[in-house]
Amino acid sequence: MPSYEIRPLQLRLLDVLMKFDKVCRERGLRYYLVDGSLIGAVRHKGFIPWDDDMDVAMPREDYEALILHSDEWLPSPLEFVCYENDKKYPLHFGKIQDASTTLIERPHLYYLGGVYLDIFPIDGAPEGKLRQRLYNFKYKMLTKALYFHFRDPYRHGHGPSCWLPLLIRKLFTMDGLQQKIKKHMMLYDLKTSRLAAVNHNDGLGSMVDKIEVLGEPAPVEFEGQMVMGMKDNHAYLTQLFGNYMTPPPVGMRHQHNFHYMDLELPYMEYNNKKTR
Repeated sequence: MPSYEIRPLQLRLLDVLMKFDKVCRERGLRYYLVDGSLIGAVRHKGFIPWDDDMDVAMPREDYEALILHSDEWLPSPLEFVCYENDKKYPLHFGKIQDASTTLIERPHLYYLGGVYLDIFPIDGAPEGKLRQRLYNFKYKMLTKALYFHFRDPYRHGHGPSCWLPLLIRKLFTMDGLQQKIKKHMMLYDLKTSRLAAVNHNDGLGSMVDKIEVLGEPAPVEFEGQMVMGMKDNHAYLTQLFGNYMTPPPVGMRHQHNFHYMDLELPYMEYNNKKTR
């Protein structure tokens, strides 16, 4: 069980989402709620009661525009963080974070920031099961290598468990891995592909028809607000999760249980607080 209250975190995330939604409407950017956030919208008309994060996806064109213009488009204290603008950032997708808060997900994957929305780029996807499996396999291998490159190699001691992370660091640079992952994700152009890879992390289940399932962003209710879902939320969620309308049993409900979180402390002041 997490050591923090879920609802105050959810309300802070909702505030970030609505500010992001406003920017997207003003700038003509497309986005979609995905994964558990879309389940929450459809099943609960808001957050899944135990959910402590939010997932959003943007077509690659809009995602890249946000990278370029986030400093001018996002209102303070929101920031868009990704590898393209922060070489210490450990992931291959971006986050919109609230700089007036502090969040550390895991001590062995140390990155200091604020509470966030995950922002996933939507790219095209290959057709045919074999090509899809090969594409997904290479993606998983590259992202696993990135994880081991960033992870503390001595998390489990100095025995055999540290050999693979140390080997990865000898074979690849962080920048090299990030470039390989991005090139692979963009192998199929969304504009010319029939299928869309909504969230590469979800593998084959996230590869859906670009026109009939993803479509143009469509309004969906979330915590009394109208935000953006897909043309066919049911088809996407069924393909990815199966019977998504039935909540999982208590022991199967995913929560992050973040290492450290403070909704009132700006992350830039975190180190000062720790040394006082």
